[in-house]
Amino acid sequence: MGLKDCVLIVEDDDLLQESLWNLLEELGYTVCGAADTADKAVALATRHDAMVVLMDVRLRGNRDGIDAAREIHKRTGTPIVFLTGSNDTTTLWRIYQEHPAAVLIKPADPHQLESVLSEIEKNLHTE
Repeated sequence: MGLKDCVLIVEDDDLLQESLWNLLEELGYTVCGAADTADKAVALATRHDAMVVLMDVRLRGNRDGIDAAREIHKRTGTPIVFLTGSNDTTTLWRIYQEHPAAVLIKPADPHQLESVLSEIEKNLHTE
């Protein structure tokens, strides 16, 4: 596998994290790691050259996924796909301030996730 071919999962729910990991592998992606806090997410993202970060909004710890996404994008430029169960306008406004590659509402539809990842992968290969 070449550069930027893995996906980083940031999700605080262990069952959802495992489910996403399995789905990504079924879709042919390599998962480079998973985190449940903003600090772990930033550390993993700076260690791996991921194609994309799948980011939950609510995480364990003091910072949320939006804070982590801002720092990851600033440090690495890695595209962020937010996964959220929230339809709160303030939360959605904060998400869109970070210019995400996509926002998927939980539970994420596997076909929609596959489509988003394919589009990101295609864009990376045309840069």
